[in-house]
Amino acid sequence: MNLRLLRYFVETVDAGSATRAATQLHITQPVLSRQLRQLEQDLDLPLFERQGHRLRLTPAGEQFLPLARNLLRQADEVRRAASSIASGQLDQLHLAVPTTTLSDVLAPFLSTLHPDDPVPIVRQLDPRGAEAALRSGADLAIVPRPPSRDLASLALAVLPIWAQVPESDAWAGRPLVDVGELIRRPLLVLTEEFRPRQLLEEAVAAAGLSCRPAVESTNAQVAQALAAAGRGVAVVSDDPRFGLASIGLRGPAGAVRIHLYAAWDPQHHAAPTLAELARRLAAFCVERYGPGVRP
Repeated sequence: MNLRLLRYFVETVDAGSATRAATQLHITQPVLSRQLRQLEQDLDLPLFERQGHRLRLTPAGEQFLPLARNLLRQADEVRRAASSIASGQLDQLHLAVPTTTLSDVLAPFLSTLHPDDPVPIVRQLDPRGAEAALRSGADLAIVPRPPSRDLASLALAVLPIWAQVPESDAWAGRPLVDVGELIRRPLLVLTEEFRPRQLLEEAVAAAGLSCRPAVESTNAQVAQALAAAGRGVAVVSDDPRFGLASIGLRGPAGAVRIHLYAAWDPQHHAAPTLAELARRLAAFCVERYGPGVRP
């Protein structure tokens, strides 16, 4: 399909007349009219009703117009992407991030981006991991497990898993609590696909114990809100909210912590840009949480 003819069609509709459209397109009206007829022949679809020098969209033309606009937008995006690839630059940064990392790590980092940095577009991480996220279109994936060696990657931070309780709780002020003691209390945990929940269960199993039935949530802030309401101890990796106090967890192997990595395709056309952004994110984590989170 000839994109130039599509542009002539959309321009004519937007201009309101062939005369104005021809002027804006810097062609003569007879040339524009021939091009519009050529498009109708190519599509085998009548787009206009001609009434003297006036053109009105047919019902078929009305239906075709949004399709033409969408195709032209896509073509423009392809051109911009091709230009970006040719220059080795990145106009948009597609990020795949775990929900538990977005609020406290990534969103604050995005607020530090420079005007000439790519525009970030964030979506939830594919639960199958970095490889699946990159295959589905992400430029950079933030993951809680070491990525495949086939990918370029950078260790970003090592963050604690917290037991969070109200400030009035008897545990408030303690630096650590053992998982054996933790499981004797009602727990507010994330569902099984979340890494903090997995790490908790691994630590409990390593201690030869098992968790009591817990209230599950797919959102850490909901678990925190329930903890603030006195419904139990929230086990999350998020910063404290709702006046909660954070207590570190200790398992048989020591502190229970979550590791974060950035991963990207080493053949990506903007791989140096992605590597630099990953380094900046790692530095931001240290600045935000202190040198103790450095991998």
